Amino acid sequence: DDHRVRVAVVEKRVTMLFSTVVVALAFAPMAPMTRRSVATMPCVNMGISAADVKSLREKTGAGMMDCKGALKECDGDMEKASELLRQKGLAAAGKRADKATKEGIIETYIHTGGKLGVMVELNCETDFVAKRSEFSELAKMVAMQIAASPTVEFVSMEDISDEVKEKERALEMGSEDLKGKPEEIKAKMVDGRVGKLLKSKCLLEQPYIKDPNQSVEDLVKGTISILGENIKIARFSRMELGGN
Repeated sequence: DDHRVRVAVVEKRVTMLFSTVVVALAFAPMAPMTRRSVATMPCVNMGISAADVKSLREKTGAGMMDCKGALKECDGDMEKASELLRQKGLAAAGKRADKATKEGIIETYIHTGGKLGVMVELNCETDFVAKRSEFSELAKMVAMQIAASPTVEFVSMEDISDEVKEKERALEMGSEDLKGKPEEIKAKMVDGRVGKLLKSKCLLEQPYIKDPNQSVEDLVKGTISILGENIKIARFSRMELGGN
């Protein structure tokens, strides 16, 4: 009986304590609630849709998070975001320019009708990147670019020998329309003409066939920024049926 009495007393005390806590909470002063206006709310990703990110990714080939960040930084402006990614790609490519490129693939392209063919060697740093789909896609685009560029003979300006430069310069100096002009003016005109001519012979200087606003060099550097390795066009051969 004493045990039952003690249990009953404990239960009564617990009940009274619980009731006291509930009453105290009910009448306790509440902290004032504050409303944050839409203007003060963080605008993370505001106006940046998944469709915008996808569109920019397809246009530039950059990663999804890079595209998302660029759009956010440029307030959703697609053109500005594209240019920002391009500039970042050029910077990243510059940092890797001295890295050795001993791996890669050889890509071929045969134009419709089988009368024009291209073979190009594209190099990278590792075999892992050489097997990436983005690297293969770049090789295909470069091969198609060469097929569409009949004046191209060299990869870059650095590949043109001094002998070739002097030969072109001598030919221009003998142009009929330059006869009788002062030597200083003549030299400037020849430099401009030769520079333009040599540029037309370099693959990296050509406007990219799918986006003339960027050059082939920009295309390569953009892929460097995506894959994180140095990439170089080593050599190429362009053949037309009946040509030399």
